[in-house]
Amino acid sequence: MAEFIEATLAFPTALFSFLLVVAVGYWVVVLLSLLDLDLFDAAGVDADGVAAADSGIASAMTAAGLGGVPVTVVLTVLIAFAWFFSLAGNAFVGGIPLARAVVLPVALGGAYLGTRSIVVPVRRLLPHRPAPSRMDFVGRHCVVRTGQVGPDFGQAEVTADDGSTAIIQVRLAAYSLADAGWTALIYDYDAETEAFWITPAEPAI
Repeated sequence: MAEFIEATLAFPTALFSFLLVVAVGYWVVVLLSLLDLDLFDAAGVDADGVAAADSGIASAMTAAGLGGVPVTVVLTVLIAFAWFFSLAGNAFVGGIPLARAVVLPVALGGAYLGTRSIVVPVRRLLPHRPAPSRMDFVGRHCVVRTGQVGPDFGQAEVTADDGSTAIIQVRLAAYSLADAGWTALIYDYDAETEAFWITPAEPAI
């Protein structure tokens, strides 16, 4: 047991041992229902300006061919493979410092190939989920949040399917005569100005 602990604390395994502890701790919290499984959402989901929870990591995963699966799952598998290969590599080369330096890139390469071999088939089994788009707001009701709305200015609050709210730019064919707080229907989206066209859903606006 002491030899195993010593091996996990040797370079480069120690790098991945720390990350593996963090990953295991995260999943323990998930099992305790204190965190959401899709903390970072599916890797690569970012469309029409609707950013993913962590678009930087998601973009990197997608570029590496590891997209389509929740980033937390991909990172956990990647860390586990890297830890295993580095531990096996250290056991193979023994205590030779120069040889251990070679173990790090080999472990990373093996971790990438191992993770990709799992991610690709899993990605095919996951249900396809359309990327979020601003067009999803068309046909929804919104609440105007500015004192005046017209052809060139206005903001409103709209609620998405998941219950989250967003402040969007809205336009009205004629200037409204009512104060903020009235409800409108979104009927079109102008990609050039990135604004939504609305029409009053209440009388006498």
